[in-house]
Amino acid sequence: MNMRHLTCSLLLLTLTACSVLQPVKDTAIQHLLEPLVPDRTLTAARPAIAVGRPSLPGYLDSNQLVTRANGQLMVSKHDLWGEPLDSGISRVIASNLSRLTGSMNIQPVESFTTLDYTTLLELKIAQFEPDAANQMVLQGTWKLQPVTGHEASTHYFRLLIPVPPDPTSLRARVTAMNQALEQLSRQIARTR
Repeated sequence: MNMRHLTCSLLLLTLTACSVLQPVKDTAIQHLLEPLVPDRTLTAARPAIAVGRPSLPGYLDSNQLVTRANGQLMVSKHDLWGEPLDSGISRVIASNLSRLTGSMNIQPVESFTTLDYTTLLELKIAQFEPDAANQMVLQGTWKLQPVTGHEASTHYFRLLIPVPPDPTSLRARVTAMNQALEQLSRQIARTR
């Protein structure tokens, strides 16, 4: 094979590779949960609450938004969580509770460097998805467990939030999830 033929072959191979290896457009949408309680200046040192990551059903512990319907799981290929769902829930609950109480010492448990909190918020979520009537269902239990002292009582919750129809995305679903977390935060703040 002569040098000219080799050069032409390499040029043809390079041009073919460039046309085949085109960049692929990423169509994924990253969603984040957000606190809905209005922001305010935090000045109080108490309560000092660490918000633990909630336990979630295994099927919700996914990077993708998952919907359960008629015993089947539907996994979105384009709608993703921007952070682990359990981490997002603890972050939003902590922020909501801080804003409701005025305390600057309510944070996700992993944000505390030492045992500077007096109470641990334990959440167990059994359901956090729309039902057949297109209502967001947030159901489970919570308790404010003192670091020292007696065993705290467990509180059951079941919150229903209408999900506005939005055929173009799951944005309405995430908004309803934020509203459910706000209601749960208000329930916890009232009973502490």
